[in-house]
Amino acid sequence: MSHNHLTWAVLLGRWVEFARGALALPAEGQAGKLRDSVADIIMLQAVWFALEHVGELDLAERAVGLDRAEILIEKHSGSLHQRWGQTPLPGAIAELIADAWFRLNQRKSGG
Repeated sequence: MSHNHLTWAVLLGRWVEFARGALALPAEGQAGKLRDSVADIIMLQAVWFALEHVGELDLAERAVGLDRAEILIEKHSGSLHQRWGQTPLPGAIAELIADAWFRLNQRKSGG
């Protein structure tokens, strides 16, 4: 059990450091967009991780979880696309969005 706790603590620590580092970014330009995107990025990553374990839920809860995951992915990826506007999303953010959608579709199809 402590191994899982340690793993969680390490993962959480990485995201805390990411958020802290983003606060040091300038509020303007591309860096400002990244700074303003931290909450959306963290939420998409959290949804991705939650989808990894959605199979552990009973069928009714799983269906609700998948619906909620879809809503969250739409909301946060939409916010990111709106924030970046005509500027292409940074590769890592675009990849995160694609991974979240892929994982959701995979889980919806029983995978």
